[in-house]
Amino acid sequence: MSFIKNIFGSSGEENPQSKMDWVSLTDLGQLHEITDLSHENPVVIFKHSTRCSISRMALKQFENEFTLKDKVTPYFLDLLNHREISNTIASMFDVVHQSPQLIVVKEGKAVYDASHSDIDAEDLNRFV
Repeated sequence: MSFIKNIFGSSGEENPQSKMDWVSLTDLGQLHEITDLSHENPVVIFKHSTRCSISRMALKQFENEFTLKDKVTPYFLDLLNHREISNTIASMFDVVHQSPQLIVVKEGKAVYDASHSDIDAEDLNRFV
């Protein structure tokens, strides 16, 4: 069982331990912060379902490939605990809700989104 837990992680983690400096997205007011920050550097929102093994695999792969620490601000959203924020993201940035989902916000607008196996940290290089 520990082998499976090491691959997929446990289902109850809000913000998984990782080498990334995730900013936990837990308040609707942070969406305005994200919009403001995105005028300086791109902001990434990773929408994650803590109960989904596909989401866990996409998250781990993204974290392992992420190399833009000082050029992109990464936000982590636990969908199960913050569904209202997820719904607001969909309407505010005009993206269809997916899980897992990666959204890049630049100059106040969503300029890219991907989900499931299409999530690739290398794609971020186009926006820096």
